[in-house]
Amino acid sequence: MEASESFDDFVPAGLASLGIEADDAELAVMRAAHQLYWPAMGTLLTLDLGAVEPEPSPDLSRAPPERKA
Repeated sequence: MEASESFDDFVPAGLASLGIEADDAELAVMRAAHQLYWPAMGTLLTLDLGAVEPEPSPDLSRAPPERKA
């Protein structure tokens, strides 16, 4: 399914269900962001990360420490 198709199928209905009104300009910005980011998000969703060890004590203000081999 193309990113624009999934956007048009779900986002306006989702916004309406939450009582959020969006005009054409706002929807155009959301559609552009969706087209830009959704392919990478779809790839991340299909990855099996079960074998990846979680980072111990993550500090999101710093880069992860290098792991020793």
